[in-house]
Amino acid sequence: MTRRAFRYVPFSVEQDATAEPEYEARCVSGDETECGAKSGTYGGPEPVEEWQRRHTQETGHRRYRRNFGDYAVLRPSAEPARPARTHGGAP
Repeated sequence: MTRRAFRYVPFSVEQDATAEPEYEARCVSGDETECGAKSGTYGGPEPVEEWQRRHTQETGHRRYRRNFGDYAVLRPSAEPARPARTHGGAP
């Protein structure tokens, strides 16, 4: 049997700067059924919020499901954690 040694490598989770985040909203107003109108997908929140304002003005609907999506990457931390010494001696 072959022995293997695994070591823990710490990673940080970061937003992927090469990909745009996505913002969107859907109207969920309605007693029996949801309205279902959608804002479309945008790279920032401002167009979605403006769509919500206009939709509320036109319909009186005030309840929305907002979605935000982005991409994440895991990067090794700059300094890997060192294992603690278990024996005496100089560091």
